[in-house]
Amino acid sequence: MLWLGLHAPWLSLEAFCATLSAAEAARPVALVAEHRVAAVNRAAAERGLKPGQKRATALALAADLLVGQADATRDAAALQALAHTALAFTPMVQVDDAHTVLLEVQASLRYFGGHARLLGRLRQALAPLGHRVQIASAPTPLGAALLCRWRDDLAEGAHATNAGALRRLLDGAPVWLLGPGREHWEALQGMGLQTLSDLRVLPRAGLARRFGSGLLDDLDRALGQRPDPRTPLVPPPVFESRLELFARADTTAQVLAAAGVLLARLVAWAEARHARVAAFTLTMQHEPRRHATTAVATTLRIELAEPALDATHLQLLLRERLARVELAAPTLDLLLRCHEVMHGAPPNGELFPTRQSQAEGLTRLLERLRARLGDAQVLRVVPRADHRPEHACVLQPVHEPAATPLPMPPANDLPLHRPTWLLPVPVALAERGALPLFEGRELQLLSGPERIESGWWDGALAARDYFIAQAADGALVWIYRERLPQPGPQWFLQGRFG
Repeated sequence: MLWLGLHAPWLSLEAFCATLSAAEAARPVALVAEHRVAAVNRAAAERGLKPGQKRATALALAADLLVGQADATRDAAALQALAHTALAFTPMVQVDDAHTVLLEVQASLRYFGGHARLLGRLRQALAPLGHRVQIASAPTPLGAALLCRWRDDLAEGAHATNAGALRRLLDGAPVWLLGPGREHWEALQGMGLQTLSDLRVLPRAGLARRFGSGLLDDLDRALGQRPDPRTPLVPPPVFESRLELFARADTTAQVLAAAGVLLARLVAWAEARHARVAAFTLTMQHEPRRHATTAVATTLRIELAEPALDATHLQLLLRERLARVELAAPTLDLLLRCHEVMHGAPPNGELFPTRQSQAEGLTRLLERLRARLGDAQVLRVVPRADHRPEHACVLQPVHEPAATPLPMPPANDLPLHRPTWLLPVPVALAERGALPLFEGRELQLLSGPERIESGWWDGALAARDYFIAQAADGALVWIYRERLPQPGPQWFLQGRFG
């Protein structure tokens, strides 16, 4: 077996800073838990701040310190997104403690083209989540977890493909990497036991009596000398992720920036389920109004004409919808939900444009128009089996499924002598000597008549003779004459040829 360990040492701080502006993120930032500093960014570390200090001491060292509260729920959501990304590479994924994800990739190496290419694809997939990740390889899950918490493969070698290489690497690892080692760190340090190699040369019975069997059990599992069964992670059937904003969002642009974090997690979840997103819902929880008993919330539902798995495209659709929204009050947190997905392989990439790729471009254009203008404003023409031109088609929203398919004549039998563009309402034409006039001049009848008599069943009887006529300037028009006697004009203009 070959296990990969993914460790995000700054996950808590990165999850908190994800909603900060660029100016705020550049300031000294510290997370506080129980009135003590839990994590600091680089700017804060340069001021002398470090984990374990009291909150008052940290504020004394950096008066402009941006203080946030450590949140285990927020960290768990960020770590789950890492695990969902890993599930796109192998079904054997487990969330370990200390911000670590483990995945068994032996069976995936050939598919991804080897160990090096798999690591490159994995880092590329993790990049949108915005976390700095240390990756290590080992033949045991605990060995991979210890290596990735200790070393980063980008800085120095942290990959062992066999038991011998793993033992050589772990011999130099500090004792505190093991769980029991952290509990007895002071005692071990006092005895001169700094690395795992120092533990391996001592009598096991004496170590077990002094520090318990857990220390040796962890060491054996890491070296592959003791079984270490793992239970794989199963992604939830419904995606739901909440993000609390550090500062209230007064504009939709601020909401969109924070929603990008949730959309990246949504894509990771969909990839873990080997599915594409068909629709999702964003709920914006607003600041309670004065004298209001309940908080106000705004919910936006985004439907895709074609299921997709592109965070950039999803964010573009959300931006179009947010541009039409006026916030009822400043936004405090966001909730993204998705349960409508389509399972199956995504469309294959194409070297040259084809009808399929052109249709995909049209589909995305329609999605953007619907998001910007609204579903009721984007319509399509649906043909109807009716000889009357004004009843031969109807308009309906593009997102609605077409009604029962109507019988249409074969392509070769379509009336090519009819114009594409019809006037909304036929325009009455004057006549002179039984010939119609257009813009004060007589029309020259070129073809016709095409007789239509239909609509007696719905009270809109049409008894007409249609002609193709030519105007004085050479333009072709489509006109008709009423066959039944009626007061008023007898000739009407109904369409123009392009």
